[in-house]
Amino acid sequence: MNEPVVLIIVSGGDIASTNQAKSLLEKCEWNAGVLVEGFKTWKHKSVRLWWRDGGVLFEDDLDARWEQETEEIVSEVIFPSRHVASSGFPCLTIHPIGTPQYELGEKPPFGGKPADAPPPSPRMSSWMQELKKQAKLHNLVDEFSISFETTHHGPWISVPSLFIEIGSTEEMWGNKVAASALADVIINGLNLKKKGDIPQINSEKVVFCLGGGHYAPQPMRLSDNGIVLGHMLANYALNMEKNDSGIPGGTWKQAILSAYNSTKKANPGSEVWAYLDKKSFKGWQRTAIKNFLEEHKIPLGRTDDLLI
Repeated sequence: MNEPVVLIIVSGGDIASTNQAKSLLEKCEWNAGVLVEGFKTWKHKSVRLWWRDGGVLFEDDLDARWEQETEEIVSEVIFPSRHVASSGFPCLTIHPIGTPQYELGEKPPFGGKPADAPPPSPRMSSWMQELKKQAKLHNLVDEFSISFETTHHGPWISVPSLFIEIGSTEEMWGNKVAASALADVIINGLNLKKKGDIPQINSEKVVFCLGGGHYAPQPMRLSDNGIVLGHMLANYALNMEKNDSGIPGGTWKQAILSAYNSTKKANPGSEVWAYLDKKSFKGWQRTAIKNFLEEHKIPLGRTDDLLI
């Protein structure tokens, strides 16, 4: 059986994505691969680069589609991308994908499967530390903020994945120095320039995070402490409607279970713990979440509990 491959999927209509891809192609020795769905591919070790036209948010099952055409099993997917934000602040970000807060039957506005989230890449935490390093080496720290983003948007995919992005406006998307820095994160994270296999991330404990804002300051603090991260659900992804029953309505329970189950799928040999950004919730919300986690035997930890 062929060795599983890591698939880097490039969005041809996204200059932040294509600049990262160009930098990857320039910095490593790649061989041309076969056309897949009519699009060019390259290969280096057990990594494949697939340069598609257009965007990817609504292109579901890209891992299965690659496997169907090439007979290569995809183990994980990396999406170089741009980041769009109304704030316009320059930023470099990493995040998992998914839309677990939407009800079944709803159509998420930016792709994905409602009420579910694909497995998050176990590489996010270590790559964030590498991103901070590369931002300094490329003299970007005075120009760009560096952060996680919480779980959001599509596409749907069945294997662990992450987005690595340049934001937040057209002026920044085309920044070639930023693209070079993110390419170096990918190169070092996948060991593309050195002998040996792609590093595997195996941790005794993995943490999925609940609450806080979109740019995930608490997950960043956990990452800085060497904790491997799974999904990160901001408050807006935990829809809780207070009522007289004592158990809030809304889609928060399905979102938590989806985040837990997919984080477990991405890290089958690890204990999966929850972390709660307590200050971002009201008392009745904290109580409901803690009771729900206990009911489903999902451990809830403070930072000291999560350190290995």
